[in-house]
Amino acid sequence: MKYMTSEQIRQTWLNFFKDKGHMIEPSASLIPVDDPTLLWINAGVAPLKKYFDGTETPKSRRITNIQKSIRTNDIDNVGKTARHHTFFEMMGNFSIGDYFKKEAIEFGFELLTSPKYFDIPLDKLYMTYYPTDVEAKNTWLKLGVKEDHLIPVEGNFWEIGAGPSGPDTEIFFDRGTSYDLRGPELIRDDIENERFIEIWNIVFSQYNADPKLKRSEYKELPNKNIDTGAGLERFACVLQGTKTNFETDLHYPVILKVESLSGVKYDGQMAFKVISDHIKTLVFAISDGANLSNEGRGYVLRRILRRAVKYGKSIGFDAPFLHLLVDTVVDMMSNFYTNLIETAVIVKKIILKEEEKFFSTILDGEKHLLQSIKDGKLSGEDAFKLYDTYGFPIELTIEYAEEHGITVDIKGFNEALEVQKSRSRDARKVTHSMKGQDEALLNFDVPSEFVGYDYLQTESKVIKVFDQGIVLDKTPFYANSGGQISDTGSINGLVVRDVIKLPHGQHLHLIETDAFTEGDEVLCIVNQDKRHHTMKNHTATHLLNQALKDTLGSHVKQQGSYNGDLKLTFDINHYETIKDEEILTVEKIVQQKIKEQIDVVTHVLPIDEAKKLGAAMQFGEKYGDIVRVVDIGSWSMEFCGGTHVKNTSDIKNFMITSVESIGSGTYRFEAITGQVLSQVKKIVQNLLDMIHQHIEKIKSLDENHNLNPLPELTGSYQDIINLRLYNQYISNESKVVEKQLEAKLIDQIILQADTFIPKTIEPTTYIYSDNLPQSSLKPLIDVLYDKIKVDTVVLLNISEDKASYLVKSSVNEARNVINELNKVLDGRGGGKPDFAQGGTQALDKVQMFLKGKN
Repeated sequence: MKYMTSEQIRQTWLNFFKDKGHMIEPSASLIPVDDPTLLWINAGVAPLKKYFDGTETPKSRRITNIQKSIRTNDIDNVGKTARHHTFFEMMGNFSIGDYFKKEAIEFGFELLTSPKYFDIPLDKLYMTYYPTDVEAKNTWLKLGVKEDHLIPVEGNFWEIGAGPSGPDTEIFFDRGTSYDLRGPELIRDDIENERFIEIWNIVFSQYNADPKLKRSEYKELPNKNIDTGAGLERFACVLQGTKTNFETDLHYPVILKVESLSGVKYDGQMAFKVISDHIKTLVFAISDGANLSNEGRGYVLRRILRRAVKYGKSIGFDAPFLHLLVDTVVDMMSNFYTNLIETAVIVKKIILKEEEKFFSTILDGEKHLLQSIKDGKLSGEDAFKLYDTYGFPIELTIEYAEEHGITVDIKGFNEALEVQKSRSRDARKVTHSMKGQDEALLNFDVPSEFVGYDYLQTESKVIKVFDQGIVLDKTPFYANSGGQISDTGSINGLVVRDVIKLPHGQHLHLIETDAFTEGDEVLCIVNQDKRHHTMKNHTATHLLNQALKDTLGSHVKQQGSYNGDLKLTFDINHYETIKDEEILTVEKIVQQKIKEQIDVVTHVLPIDEAKKLGAAMQFGEKYGDIVRVVDIGSWSMEFCGGTHVKNTSDIKNFMITSVESIGSGTYRFEAITGQVLSQVKKIVQNLLDMIHQHIEKIKSLDENHNLNPLPELTGSYQDIINLRLYNQYISNESKVVEKQLEAKLIDQIILQADTFIPKTIEPTTYIYSDNLPQSSLKPLIDVLYDKIKVDTVVLLNISEDKASYLVKSSVNEARNVINELNKVLDGRGGGKPDFAQGGTQALDKVQMFLKGKN
């Protein structure tokens, strides 16, 4: 068996499958694209799902990859076992309707056992298979695997909800009796152990799973697929002969750096393993545009960082240290993941900022912990609050508790945690699910040409009629893709509602199909106004993208976009709040590029040449061997299949209309182009409505009150800023006028105080009023009390929906009187012995009380 570095393992894997006709697929971003079922890319197949369910047809039906992945469902096991990780690399080979079971097993056998490749002794390998999958078992036997190394396991069937599914075969490496004296029963009975390491799983995706049916009744897929996953970290552990994954070259350099920084020698401690795993997760996730926050994937990263800090404290770190490990991760991994070099500086800044925040939070958490101790115990509820509010892992709480000689209600904590997990499970969508294959769409491969870059009207021929719509031999209609909406218009006078791409790239026109048959000659007319407005917005999006990078930093990555005819939206990652000044700077850059009248040039060239030009790949898109690059004066250069204006001056103008956080360090820019001044008033109408309401209110109260003039609209984000400030100003002015009028009214009431004094004065005198302002009651009772000079004065004021009562007393009876009134009037209130007040909404009881007084 060969010793191999992780880099050699990767290259051996990719080269082997490349020689077997597989296309090498680059690792996708850890942040899923257009897949709400996933929080993270968590397996090699995850970014390829659209090929397996037939949504898209891949360039090659044989694919291999090394996919970076994140899983946090068993984070508590990280560091405890030899092989659990939150970040890991999944090596895979995939067949989409090409080779199947026999070939997949033969590939696996050759790669694992051949001296040319991994050269693993056959007697060290054990394979499981689904009990009824006789073909898989016999294939292994024919290759020379002994019967006692083949184990039937009922759980060897991959399915998650409806969609592609099938049996699988798992491959285990036997590390020998020094790890466990027990034998293959550990695999058969699925017993946690350190002896048999599962290194590879090969899934035979051959059925369309249907939750309504028994598994034996599942229908065969029209295209059978192979989906495999092999953990790089586990291969490294086997081929480098280490006790755990953490002593391999994928982790040990980080551990040595932690040794150096902490002064503590590594001897298998869990803290070193947790830190090494978690810093890799943080570096890779942040490099791909994720941020730390209180929700979604941002919350996951925050928890991971705080867990690493907790374990850092256990080996002596009492100040931020994780950011000091970033360079080690980059040095260790950047040969394969080159983007880590570009993002290293910003990753360090983000991690340091979060560490500083947490070390500050720890102090608050410690105070809460000490304040929550009762009778030498910390309740499960308080322990959970420390976990949920202050970000304290339960291990950290237990550690503090032990230092102070107290016990923690772990059972109560776990119960509270389970309630939270249940809520999360209920809210979480099914992960890793795939759509069922549509055989008719999947099998339709007649070519169709898009000519809409050059023509908006064509005479075309119908080559296919589906239930949903029609396909033409050539079409001017752009299909919804790359963030750009589809064209609309007409075919033979009938409305084209939408246009979508089929698995083989043809455009399906959603239209009433009864009027069409295959072979019909048709006239296609694209809605020109909609197309031209969409083109302006799409080109402006490219300008916006580059302006954001120039202003906020090169770490900015596109997280999504929408290019329609009425507006554009553009989502980016950023690690801190975006300031108004930065937004204005971005807007001015785009406006300047429009004024410069730059030609928008489209290059069509091989993808390798496009990359040499420095063209940026659009977020989440897959490209063929020949690509289109949209070049705007060499300043903005992006891969893009969308439609664009000929010159930036065609955009006319550009205005950012809103910027908002949409969670997890992601911000959405919304903007308009063209004649922006004619559109601005509609966009800011809500703000204008609020402003005019305040103005009308002020004028109704004081028509002579002077107001600053309303800002004029200029067609810039500055309009939004100005109107927000003016709304704040006018709101404050409204309050000022109200207070001034209220003060005048109170003065008038006080001047007329004598009119409230009853003819009969008693030791406890009741005074009644109607609809007086609430703010006037206290000044009024003070004046009346001084005027009539009795033991106790009660002022009862009745308004439309409630009654208020105030009591002032020189004999300290105020609180007693209030209590009696509360009982009689079903009210609430209290105060001091010399002054108290209360109120009630039971006006019927107030009327009865008044009748009794009369």
